[in-house]
Amino acid sequence: MCGITGWVSFHSDARTHATVIEAMTATLAPRGPDASGVWLGEHAAIGHRRLAVIDPEGGGQPMTDRPDEPTVVLGYSGEIYNHHELRVELRGLGHEFRTRSDTEVVLRAYAQWGDALVGRLEGMFAFAVWDERAQRLLLVRDRLGVKPLFWAAVDGGLAFASEPKALFAHPEIRPRVDADGLREAYSLLFTTGPTVWCGIREVEPGGLLVLDRAGRRERRYWQLTAVPHTDDREATVARVRGLVTAAAHGQLEADVPLCSLLSGGIDSTVLTALLAGELRRREGPDARIRSYAVDYRDQAERFTGDVLRTGHDTPYAIEAGAYIGTDHDTVVLDPHALLDPEHRRAVVAARDSPIGVGDMDTSLYLLFGEIRRHSTVALSGEGADEVFGGYPWFHRPEAHAAATFPWLLVTGDEAAMPLNPELDLRIGEFRDDTYRSALAAVPHLDDETPAEHRLRELQHLSLTRWLRQLLHRKDRLSMAQGLEVRVPYCDHRLVEYAFNAPWSLKSFDGREKSLLRAAGAGLAPGTVLHRPKNHYPATHHPDYNRGLQDLARDALRDDRVRSLADEMRVKPCLDLPPEQLPWGLRLRLERVVDLALWLDHHRPELAL
Repeated sequence: MCGITGWVSFHSDARTHATVIEAMTATLAPRGPDASGVWLGEHAAIGHRRLAVIDPEGGGQPMTDRPDEPTVVLGYSGEIYNHHELRVELRGLGHEFRTRSDTEVVLRAYAQWGDALVGRLEGMFAFAVWDERAQRLLLVRDRLGVKPLFWAAVDGGLAFASEPKALFAHPEIRPRVDADGLREAYSLLFTTGPTVWCGIREVEPGGLLVLDRAGRRERRYWQLTAVPHTDDREATVARVRGLVTAAAHGQLEADVPLCSLLSGGIDSTVLTALLAGELRRREGPDARIRSYAVDYRDQAERFTGDVLRTGHDTPYAIEAGAYIGTDHDTVVLDPHALLDPEHRRAVVAARDSPIGVGDMDTSLYLLFGEIRRHSTVALSGEGADEVFGGYPWFHRPEAHAAATFPWLLVTGDEAAMPLNPELDLRIGEFRDDTYRSALAAVPHLDDETPAEHRLRELQHLSLTRWLRQLLHRKDRLSMAQGLEVRVPYCDHRLVEYAFNAPWSLKSFDGREKSLLRAAGAGLAPGTVLHRPKNHYPATHHPDYNRGLQDLARDALRDDRVRSLADEMRVKPCLDLPPEQLPWGLRLRLERVVDLALWLDHHRPELAL
């Protein structure tokens, strides 16, 4: 896992701008603490920061097809899980390899198949290929968008990077925000393409971008399609178990210490059990995987349920770890650590965005920091709720009937950032237009019932929008700590299969995630398999609420914050007793505090 950046310009000689590519690359140091490299050609520059996971000695980047007079240069971030199979195939076609790295497999695959290599890669990845012969740049992003890739136009071409902060180190790209950017950020619709920043876009998940002297072209090489599902329940459960098992086992490879995130929910428990079993098969019966969970001081005594949380995770995580046989650790955080301005600034700097989820972001960042002391790779259950239908909106009639994005009904308007009405951003109108466009992209079968039609829409919206912001969050906060997080439930073969399984199979036992529960039989204790859905934990300590109110008061002393936020909707939240501050209103305060930190760190030009 790594960070990539660079640019192509047909109007200038990149070799005279070494300090620029070095500065862009330096901004990505947390993503790649192990090594740094740059390559400069006449019209292209590529920078790389490396987190060494596979072949630490041989996988340095940028990687060229030959040491002298290279014809192809690669800057790559990610993991290709089928690189061994591709290596055998490429060797059979006459290719020779200098390293054991999956990076070189991507390089040789491009040399053999050109752009068609994308259909052969299984994994999470974002990469840039500069073809010196064709004077051509190729940018590629994995199917689900696990790894980020941003770009912006520059004179004579474009610049690209794993994070916007690297683009801002280019002299032609400034951190600028207009009304469109605020709408994208605060509407909570999670569109991929436009960003909060003027002129900066994302390569689409499952997309590629080509730049040459003829111009810039984009296309999708993968997207969800609707096909008939012919397997019965027994066959479907067996197929799901096989796909989850294959994804878990395929992502266990690493030349560095590896662990699992184990919250005590069904998703992470099933995954951890499969990883632990495969590790014992490979290394012997005494092999044990490390597992980690997060908790907060006094959480057992102070926990109160809310719209997203039904119980305290820690006892379930401990039980699951004992059942599976892991070396389990619970990282217990103090509420005051979540309020620490240094931690919160680090989170906002990592996100490059004013939009987050407050203490849940800070706690995830601190959790990853603790894990990084012992492991370089962690595997996560992210994506299972989108794949198997775990969210409340899949099961509530009001979400089925509402003509809007379903998560807006769960989070509620009270949790939205209260923007200054004088900005006249027309977010309601923007949401309606975006929702219609999102529904138009959903594939359907001709014989679907209205209920099946609607549930397919809800799952497509969840997989193509809601999941995107969760993957961004996990990538940015883990890579800020130099930790690689893999997400087996986002394996595209599993996603494709589950997307087309009818809802009657996804809920055959009358509950959420029926298929995963059935497929996970025997892998987790019954208490975990039948536990209700629980979201990532948040602290319930009144000291945190009190401290957050103080931070929000300080934030509102900033003239720029007051110019963007609606003080009349924020101030009532400041006067509530800390122990009575509900989650939604607390998140409103979190957004105000994050806005102030973002403005202070990025110093954006506001063109409103």
